[in-house]
Amino acid sequence: MKRTPIGVFDSGIGGLSILKALRTELPHEDFVYIADSGHAPYGERDDAHVIGRSRAITAHLRAEHGIKALVIACNTATAAAIHLLRQEHPTLPIVGVEPALKPALALSKTRRIGVMATRGTLGSAKFRALLESLAEQAEFVCQPCDGLADAIERQDTAKIIALCTYYTGAMGQFGPKEGEIDTLVLGCTHYPFASQHLSRLAGPAVGLIDNGEPVARQTRRLLPTLSPDATPGHCVLLTTGERKALQNAAQHWLALDCPVESLLED
Repeated sequence: MKRTPIGVFDSGIGGLSILKALRTELPHEDFVYIADSGHAPYGERDDAHVIGRSRAITAHLRAEHGIKALVIACNTATAAAIHLLRQEHPTLPIVGVEPALKPALALSKTRRIGVMATRGTLGSAKFRALLESLAEQAEFVCQPCDGLADAIERQDTAKIIALCTYYTGAMGQFGPKEGEIDTLVLGCTHYPFASQHLSRLAGPAVGLIDNGEPVARQTRRLLPTLSPDATPGHCVLLTTGERKALQNAAQHWLALDCPVESLLED
């Protein structure tokens, strides 16, 4: 029986952190992943651009791959476009991502929580509504991280370290004491790939939170059907940018050795 894949997309390689969690949660499902690197970074683009790309990619995944569910593995695209995509594709289960503020609340003892995200995510109405709903429960220190997703995209280690150092320094004191940030939310799907640097800079007492596992669990809950056989799932990787960058990232972070295809645009 031919399996119907799940579609996943991001502005680049960052969504591989979500794909990794999805493959762990759903090891027998097939996935089609699109890295829209030719139009990255979404977090520094306006809403109209992000909405247009999200619509085009969703249409492609439905028409060419017949996906049974869609995971928007990008905080910026979720904030800008998920409500429109759900209206336009009412029969398609769509899962988005957002900064994991609620899980961070459950972990924090000092009630001072750092949030690193793109400027597009932090400025979105969706994020502001989430932040306002939780404002009385903790103090959230929100830090826009211009350039960090792009540095991770290009695997520029020196720049990743420099930007992580600068942005964590701008947020204030990290640690377990009163008034210190004891929990750090990674509010962009790229940022888990810089977690070793962020953890070193924040210190061992600070918990790092991303949203890969919650997104994977929600995808399982919403799937209309699970693949019936027990054979490992297959991944198709597509990109609007350079194929080598996505292939190297998939091998490095997911131990996923499969060819990357170029997604040609009209």
